[in-house]
Amino acid sequence: MTTNGFDAADELTGRIRAARTEPGASTQLAALALAVSANLPVLLWGEPGIGKSAGMRQLADGLGVPLETVIASVHEPSDFAGLPVVGADPANSGVTMAPPDWALRLSRNGGGMVFFDELSSAPPAVQAALLRVVLERQVGSLRLPEPVRVVAAANPPSSAADGWHLTPPLANRFVHLDWTYDPRVVARGMAGTWPELAIPVVDRSRIGTAVAKARGAISGFLTARPGLVHHLPQDAEARGRAWPSPRTWEMALKLLAVGYACGAEREPLATALVGTVGDGAGVEFLSYMEELDLPDPDRVLADPAKFALPDRGDRQLAFLTAVVAAVQGRLTQQRWEAGWEVLAKAVDAGVPDVAARAAGDLAVMRKPEWPVPSGIEAFLELLEMSGAL
Repeated sequence: MTTNGFDAADELTGRIRAARTEPGASTQLAALALAVSANLPVLLWGEPGIGKSAGMRQLADGLGVPLETVIASVHEPSDFAGLPVVGADPANSGVTMAPPDWALRLSRNGGGMVFFDELSSAPPAVQAALLRVVLERQVGSLRLPEPVRVVAAANPPSSAADGWHLTPPLANRFVHLDWTYDPRVVARGMAGTWPELAIPVVDRSRIGTAVAKARGAISGFLTARPGLVHHLPQDAEARGRAWPSPRTWEMALKLLAVGYACGAEREPLATALVGTVGDGAGVEFLSYMEELDLPDPDRVLADPAKFALPDRGDRQLAFLTAVVAAVQGRLTQQRWEAGWEVLAKAVDAGVPDVAARAAGDLAVMRKPEWPVPSGIEAFLELLEMSGAL
């Protein structure tokens, strides 16, 4: 039974916790929300006590979903890989790996957020057990529902209790965001007002164009810079952060598509992209994006006669890749034939080699009843050699 003194104290602390929010620009909050909307695992890096956990509560409240906090450093590998449970007939039914209670609650709810705190204090064996949880949402024998979002937090090894560097396989599964604080925001928060978190909303009408443009941008960049497809850093600290690999470029593709589809601002999108593939590759890609300025492929397919091919080779390649991706995303005979009209302009411009790969991809989409369009003549020899025709 509580005393009147404790009741009054609880009322006082309850009033302190009560706060309002107001519109305010926060690049790190917006980048976090963008990555979570893309259903990508996020890792927040920051010194102890600067609001990583508070940011998670704010995000979960903004999404209206339950939040499960798991302190990774105090768990055993079996807490994530599952505890073996032997049934009545293990020779036929096998051994079930029982999931922990937090995973069961998320599964029963059909979604939510799981927050793995103190990740850099978890030993390598625990980090290894987290690999399938982070990327595949697999906890023991239980697969978490698709709407479950994964976010983790870590202190730099220098300030973490018994800190470890993240293993490269685990680090390469996250979008890495540096979590900092603004003294002015903290001061205003102590007065009872914190910045609100705007949750990005994907516009369904933009999905097709967004996916096509993102595919064109990523594919065009990696074609021009093949050395950045995969680059594992040399030192242990850098390998525990963001670095480029086919996995993280796929994550960047999702981020970029979501950013296009929800009209994300440049700074949060740039922050999230750099946090996915690392500083070096990320900065180069952002520079490439600034000069790319891809036309809307769906508008071009609707009226290819009015389209003018970009001048630069890298823009041509990125755009033609985006056109083919747009056709594949919504395949009709009219759009397929319009795609060949676009590729024919590359031949007329004297750069058939730029369109060669796109022509092969477009050719294999043809249905048997569709006639061969006139724009395909320039690619016939190449397509016959590749077996596409």
